[in-house]
Amino acid sequence: MSTETNTDTEPSAESSTGPLPPVAPEVLAEAVENLTGRLRKKLDAAIEGCAAGAARADDGSVTVRFGEDALVTLRPGPAGTVTAAEQAVCTCLLAPRCLHRAAVLGAAPLADPDRPPHPDADADADAASASASASASVSVSVPDGRAESQAGVGAVGPSSAGRVGSGAGPGSSPDGPEPAAEVLTAARLRAAAALWQAAAEALAAGVTAGGAVVQAELLRAAHTARLAGLPRAEAAALRVVRGLRAARERSGAHRLGDLTGAFRELLHIAGLLASGTAGPALTGTVRRDYRPGGSLRVYGMCREPVLSATGYGGVVTHLLAPDGARHSVSDVRPGGLARARGAGSASVALGGAALDHAGLARGGLRIAGATVSADGRLGAGRGVQATPLRGIPWTEEPAAALFGRPAAEAVAAQLADRDTDPDGAAPALLGCEVTVVGAAGEDLLVREVRADAPLLRLRAAHPHPELPHTANLRRIAAHPGLVLRVLGRPDLDRAATLRPLAVGPVPGAEYTLRLPEEWLGRADLGYDLLQGSHFPPGTAAAPAAPAAEGPDLLADSPLWRVRRLLESGVAGGRRAVAEAARAAEPVTAYRPLRRAGFTAAAELAAALAAEADRRPRDPFGRLKDPSPDGYARAWLAASTHLAAAERYLVAASWS
Repeated sequence: MSTETNTDTEPSAESSTGPLPPVAPEVLAEAVENLTGRLRKKLDAAIEGCAAGAARADDGSVTVRFGEDALVTLRPGPAGTVTAAEQAVCTCLLAPRCLHRAAVLGAAPLADPDRPPHPDADADADAASASASASASVSVSVPDGRAESQAGVGAVGPSSAGRVGSGAGPGSSPDGPEPAAEVLTAARLRAAAALWQAAAEALAAGVTAGGAVVQAELLRAAHTARLAGLPRAEAAALRVVRGLRAARERSGAHRLGDLTGAFRELLHIAGLLASGTAGPALTGTVRRDYRPGGSLRVYGMCREPVLSATGYGGVVTHLLAPDGARHSVSDVRPGGLARARGAGSASVALGGAALDHAGLARGGLRIAGATVSADGRLGAGRGVQATPLRGIPWTEEPAAALFGRPAAEAVAAQLADRDTDPDGAAPALLGCEVTVVGAAGEDLLVREVRADAPLLRLRAAHPHPELPHTANLRRIAAHPGLVLRVLGRPDLDRAATLRPLAVGPVPGAEYTLRLPEEWLGRADLGYDLLQGSHFPPGTAAAPAAPAAEGPDLLADSPLWRVRRLLESGVAGGRRAVAEAARAAEPVTAYRPLRRAGFTAAAELAAALAAEADRRPRDPFGRLKDPSPDGYARAWLAASTHLAAAERYLVAASWS
């Protein structure tokens, strides 16, 4: 196996767009650990305003002044990152154990120099997708009385040494039994236990009290996990820290649901590791490893713009092999929106192929000496040679197979595989033939062309107004009754929602799209702008009205009560959950859940509220802080059950 650099320059999950350079997590953790208790209480206030007062010198160093006697200087290395303690110095008498130095390091963005994340989706979307893979299986009560009886999560944690849930979880395979558990070394067990403890304390603190000190404890535990060879655990901890930072800074990129999912993933991974055994998926690498792929033929399906909140932009072109295997070629670099828009016609840096991404999306490649990652990414090593091929329309195999399977079956398969995906990859593309119903705000309502099909909601894959996704959906919505083929990515966190990337005409249909011949029967919604001439003249028979749309199985279910309880705990910490438990009688609060058949959800929510409000006393009757361990396990059990129940409802909404 060889680890190969991808063709694109991949962004860190938190890139520095301001004057302060990225800082390695362990450097920040050490600086906070060296502070006295009195200085730690002042750290959050000292961090505010540090970035605004930073000044960059001609030699690349960055300085921040605190009064007349303290000047903090950061001197990043060749990669532009502060990776060693000696690269951050302060002129005050207490240095290096001073508040000034720790504050500047705390204000800088976190670096992730060792492992580049996936560049083919927005950083927030990646976090949300990865967090879903942490959901372990539990007993799921469903409205019709059926249940999935699987291993519970409440027992997962450091206290459950030697036990791992036997249900579907990370590392299991849909085509066979779960891989054999791996016995962990003593160093890994200690690292996992420390990470669990830090995560439990951070969860109990919540965003409100999850300041720099709490984050530093997580960063130290994450660094220990990396040294012990647990990169997935470290990556999960860094996602939580970045989420806490974004929430406390009130960043526009913050999503409370994403942070809730990040906590679920971290606690799940740390708990299973600390239990004594874990599958290979939790102890393996998160780097993109490229394996020899021999000779390949691939055909372009569509291209997708990439626009990251961290200032990166580019394109991903999705490809399909004759055997149905899915591949992709990406080109993501700093540049934001301008880069995302221009990359759609940029040259493909793969084996000297004389193609741009626009040509590849409607063409093909014959590749010799190919290297392929586990998620289908094509590498560009020195031995790779590529020759352009004629593209195929969606009506020919293997593309036609994408539209031959009912969307409900494809989504159900993806939901079943979601927990077993160790890399948290984005949902796979699926195709379906639909009839346009009409607009629903910025979304488009369609109905799949099959008997008893439900209404589907097409939502812009990238809602940025400078990208044509939303404009194209509006033009399509103005033609109710239009039939078309849609290729997109299902939104597995919403009921019956598809994020379309490309559309094309339906073969043999009269009222369908009329695209230019050079477009090869499809339009990339992120790059091609549909015009009036692309639509048929006249009108079609009026389809079913949007009013016929049934209830949203996910949004209208009483599970929102559990979701609100979990998210209030992430936002306000254990105290917020305890206050919610005192505000209403648990039996009354969760009665709608029991009436709807979600008995297990009601019991887990009530248990979480009771644990949050547990107030132990010492032998003298004085209140003392309870251990966060029991609260973290109760929160994880409720959160994991909620994720499993919501997956069931999402799958049902497509049927």
